[in-house]
Amino acid sequence: MTPPSIGIPVPDFEALSTGDKSVKLSDYSGKCVVLYFYPKDNTPGCTQEGCGFRDNIDKFTRFNAIVLGVSRDTVRVHEGFKSKQAFPFDLLSDQDEALCRQFDVIKMKKMYGKEVRGIERSTFLIDPQGLLVREWRKVKVKTHIEEVLQALAEVTGNQS
Repeated sequence: MTPPSIGIPVPDFEALSTGDKSVKLSDYSGKCVVLYFYPKDNTPGCTQEGCGFRDNIDKFTRFNAIVLGVSRDTVRVHEGFKSKQAFPFDLLSDQDEALCRQFDVIKMKKMYGKEVRGIERSTFLIDPQGLLVREWRKVKVKTHIEEVLQALAEVTGNQS
């Protein structure tokens, strides 16, 4: 499967989610979707990134956007992470890496001097019509939330 391209509709997908439900992209038709991929629950960078989305959720809501986090962790692990960090958004479990393959985020990375397969921290902004309008790869957590909010302002024409 070729990864989505800017300006092209993102194929619908379905994944298990926190809250004991199954989520489809099409469930959010008419809203902007911020889909962020992160390596692992309960790690420093992933916690910081998730907390950044959490702390700015009101701004995302004003842009008619929903946030969804994705990693290869189980729903059970996601439930603990979401509860501990009080995330007001769902986390999707991608244990079979179907979403990771769809968005081409599995990469070889260096960790402690060894090559390992893992998720490259990435975010995708999908507009209310289901088109991919922005993507960020090799995300730097510190400045990322502001970049996404700025893109939402541009996409929606709303400076909320």
